[in-house]
Amino acid sequence: MLRLPKFVTRTLSVRLSLMIVSAITLLLVIALLIMLGYSRRTIKDEAKNNAVQTLEATVEHIDNVLLSVEQTAGNIYLDLLNHLDKPDRMFTYSRKAVETNPYIIGCAAAFEPYYYQEKGQYFMAYVHRTETEGLTATDSPIIQANIFGNRPYNEQAWYTKTIERGRPFWMDPLKDDNTEDEAITTFCLPIYDNGKIVGVLGVDVALNTLSRIALAAKPSPNSYCTLLGSDGSYIIHPDTDKLFHQTVFTQTEKEGTDPSVKEAGEAMVSGETGYKSFRLNGMDNYVFYKPFKRAALQGRSMEDLGWSVGIIYPKDDIFGDYYRLLYYILFIAIAGIVLLFLLCWGFTHHELMPLRLLTKTAQRIAEGHFDEPIPESHQQDEIGRLQNHFGQMQQALAIHVSELERLTTTLQERGEVLQAAYEQAKEANNMKTAFLHNMTNQMIPPVNVIETNVNALCANYDKLENHQAGYLVNNIQQQGKAVTELLNSLLSASEQQK
Repeated sequence: MLRLPKFVTRTLSVRLSLMIVSAITLLLVIALLIMLGYSRRTIKDEAKNNAVQTLEATVEHIDNVLLSVEQTAGNIYLDLLNHLDKPDRMFTYSRKAVETNPYIIGCAAAFEPYYYQEKGQYFMAYVHRTETEGLTATDSPIIQANIFGNRPYNEQAWYTKTIERGRPFWMDPLKDDNTEDEAITTFCLPIYDNGKIVGVLGVDVALNTLSRIALAAKPSPNSYCTLLGSDGSYIIHPDTDKLFHQTVFTQTEKEGTDPSVKEAGEAMVSGETGYKSFRLNGMDNYVFYKPFKRAALQGRSMEDLGWSVGIIYPKDDIFGDYYRLLYYILFIAIAGIVLLFLLCWGFTHHELMPLRLLTKTAQRIAEGHFDEPIPESHQQDEIGRLQNHFGQMQQALAIHVSELERLTTTLQERGEVLQAAYEQAKEANNMKTAFLHNMTNQMIPPVNVIETNVNALCANYDKLENHQAGYLVNNIQQQGKAVTELLNSLLSASEQQK
């Protein structure tokens, strides 16, 4: 989480801008999530609808091809039954089927061993078209042969299964040694003679032809159609190697193949309808699939082929524009949020300039600069009025502080005078104390003499002679006179101080 420096978050303009941008960003994110979720669902539904429409069109197109082959085979089949006694004419019917229908690359009328005694054990009238580079299907050379594949025809699946079932049906793709070096699907009809199956009429359609038809229509540039047989073999696929050698399940056996591919293949082969996501060759894809259902027509053989048709949609084809739009929206949103933050910051920074001025002025006043000037604001909002009122308060405070300073000066001067007087009084008091102490010290000796003489008189007054008593009395008088003089001096000094 991004943490801004403390000095940034302490700035009121930045905090207000962050609060505004955070609120708008929250609303924007919620709106974008709702919009993008709805858009994603809409895009997915649209892709699903396109896939369904493409599947319907593909099924219809392929079914038209199959129907035309069935009709061609049916027309020949009816005439062929009327001329079973003419074996050489079977080549004519086979050639006619190949020549009249461009989707048919081969036609074979094969009969049970020794059905035609004069032809030996095996007889098959096989005519097929060889693809030549630069030529269309109708211009390619047509070759006549009496063999098909690397084994006797009566041992091949198209023949044996038809004899076994006894009804017309479409074969799952024949590949490898069962074909003439080309992956094909075959429409097989049993040939009856007097209620007994005597042979098989097989009409071949090249899987490449079906693939070209189906792959021509696709809902997106990189999407493609695929048609799976009942055993998971590819009937339609843009990779021709898969038409020859692989099924959807042999592909999943490769090391590193995502298990989701097998799950999608199993869902298709089981005849389900829906869609699945899978990862193939490092790419995420969706496959929309449904069973291959042929149109019901009177006289048409309507057995369930067990085929499933699917549209492979690369995820980037579905959501590529969505993700690009998402990146554009995110870029625009981030740029818009940054621009909004800068605009909010610039606006709030400009609007809060008086507050910053008041903050600095308050700091200066706190430092003792009470006469700091505050310019008058012309803003009529609360901040402007606050600046003007703060200026008035600062002026009143400056006057009050000036008066306090004047009073403080006066008091200081008077204090100094009082201090001097106090010092003088203190000095006078000290002198007085010293004087009294001195006078007291001077009076002590006379008083002591007086006390001594008085004590002597009191103790020996009856024993003293007159001249001795006179001496003591005279001495007491002299010392009393000295004390009296000292007291007079003390009283005089006291009167002078008053």
